[in-house]
Amino acid sequence: MSIANTPFFAVLKERLGFLNERQKVLAYNVANASTPKFVAKDLNNRLFVDAVERQMPQARRGVPGAAPLELVRMKETNANHMDGGPPAPSAGKIIRSPDSETTLDGNSVVLEEQMIKVADTRMSYDAAMGLYQKGLQLMRLAARKPQ
Repeated sequence: MSIANTPFFAVLKERLGFLNERQKVLAYNVANASTPKFVAKDLNNRLFVDAVERQMPQARRGVPGAAPLELVRMKETNANHMDGGPPAPSAGKIIRSPDSETTLDGNSVVLEEQMIKVADTRMSYDAAMGLYQKGLQLMRLAARKPQ
């Protein structure tokens, strides 16, 4: 079993991928700040929450009325078939997210608000990378020969 298959690292991988895609969308918004009728976009954060629920279904057990989560797996109809692994995460759903103001030409990008989102995404990325590095350090420590 590789460490990438552990729930901790799988969730962090999903989070880093989400933040990477979000940064691209926000950069696209900034690039179109003066394009007429351009509406700012963002990624739906629900995808990350869904990824956490896929990786750690036990996290939802404490929620009253929550339906049990089941992973969809490929069916092996032949002994030579390979296991398909968990379902592939989606790259992210882009949603319209207009900022607080719209100019006369219909553009809804406010650079200050986009920069706040970019900074927030960067801080979240740094935090996730820190957790990833600490997780690797713990794995190395656990694998070390006792002294």
